[in-house]
Amino acid sequence: MTIQATIEAKLNERLHPLHLEVVNESHMHSVPAGSESHFKVLVVSEQFAGKNLLARHRLINEILAEQLAGQVHALALHPLTPDEWFDKGGRAPDSPPCHGGSKAVG
Repeated sequence: MTIQATIEAKLNERLHPLHLEVVNESHMHSVPAGSESHFKVLVVSEQFAGKNLLARHRLINEILAEQLAGQVHALALHPLTPDEWFDKGGRAPDSPPCHGGSKAVG
C-alpha cells in the first residue's frame, strides 16, 4: 500500500469524513522522483466540531504518528467541520511553493 493510501485509510477509519483529499505534493519539493514525503490533507469531519485548530492538528498527528515518525516529512493540514467546508465553498487553499532546504540538494 502506498503512503498516500495508508494516510487515506487511517483518516477514513478514525474520522469518518464527509470529504477527504490527500494530495501527494512531493513533486513540488527537492526530493527524488516518486517520493511520498509531502502531502496536503483536506479532511471534513463532524469530529472537529468544538475543537480549535491546534486540537484538530494534534488529532490528525496522533492518527498518522507512524507515518510522521519516518516516511512523511511534511503535512499541510486543512481540518474543517462540514459548516466550515461549505462556508469556504468546498475548497482548500493552495500550498505555498517549496523554498528548498532538502538534503537531496547538494
